Amino acid sequence: MKEKRLIWIFLIVAQFAFSQIRGVVKDSISGEPISYVNISVENETVGTTSEADGSFSLDIKDEKVLIFSALGFETKKLSSKSEVILLKPKVFELKEVVIEQPKFKKEIEIGNFNKPLGYHISGDLEWSNAKFFKYETTYEQTKFVKKIKITTRSKVNNAKFKIRIFSVNKEGSPEDDLLYEDIIVTVKKGKRKNIIDISNFKLVFPEEGLFIAYEVLKIESNKYEFKYTENKSKKLIKKIYYAPDFECNLVEEQNTYHNRFGKWIKLQRWHNNEIGSKEKYNNKVFEPAINLILTN
Repeated sequence: MKEKRLIWIFLIVAQFAFSQIRGVVKDSISGEPISYVNISVENETVGTTSEADGSFSLDIKDEKVLIFSALGFETKKLSSKSEVILLKPKVFELKEVVIEQPKFKKEIEIGNFNKPLGYHISGDLEWSNAKFFKYETTYEQTKFVKKIKITTRSKVNNAKFKIRIFSVNKEGSPEDDLLYEDIIVTVKKGKRKNIIDISNFKLVFPEEGLFIAYEVLKIESNKYEFKYTENKSKKLIKKIYYAPDFECNLVEEQNTYHNRFGKWIKLQRWHNNEIGSKEKYNNKVFEPAINLILTN
């Protein structure tokens, strides 16, 4: 009998009456709409993502403070009554760099891609998971990050998600974006091994290591209905989730952080009393099935 795969699910139960707010996010200088902005409610686990045209809608109770965050723009807080949100482009301090052209003659692959165990299913929470890659001296001959490999399973055709690459701070958690451009990935329906070529960025693997993160986009075209049976009541529950699902592993070493509305938290280890876990999962931790291909 095949072993059932672990599914990591996040749920929020609606307990209050909500009203829908609508708005659009734009560049304060050009006036152009900003796609795929993270929009969250301050001090709450509620949020959404702006659509390709910058528009968004959100169901909330009473007036709230919304937080708007997008790569390349300054984060902004505004009342939920605001209908047009203008984000100011961020000014980046240029560092002295040595320009070097990759040769692309040698490649190595690093990660834990070939031992999948289950899937992360994205629910009502704005959600991002970041996997840490430690620098090894053996990478000196292949110091450029050429490609990112990640497996998805999608019930929606042409589902989209975002890839981000972060530096590592002194505490060992994700800090600054290493790229100042969004990487939006579109995936086909079903299970896919996606290979994202980022060689044009000429990103050198930092000696402090780096984090590769996937970011869920809470947009209409990613929505799908997920059905499951509640353990205690045995009732059939229907929830809205966001494609795609991401393949994951359970591993011994803690290398992953998750982000809930701007706060990076180290993922906790699984215990026997948790839903869906088994004795063999005890004291292990979830990790996205992501690999990197390095080149010279």
